[in-house]
Amino acid sequence: MCRSIKTLRPPAIPEEATEEEIAAAALQYVRKISGFRAPAAHNRAVFDQAVGEVAEATAKLLAGLEVRGRRTT
Repeated sequence: MCRSIKTLRPPAIPEEATEEEIAAAALQYVRKISGFRAPAAHNRAVFDQAVGEVAEATAKLLAGLEVRGRRTT
């Protein structure tokens, strides 16, 4: 697990995760699994697409979770 990715749901954070927090976690995840901190120019498009897709999936996950009997959003 990438240690710089933090839990993005209450009670780990006091409020709903921001788009910036979700994007940062997605970027760290893609960096970790790809092995690239910064991709070469010929890999930039697929790298950026993966970050966007991971961020979108993360936002959907967080929106659907129930925490202590309530939705997080």
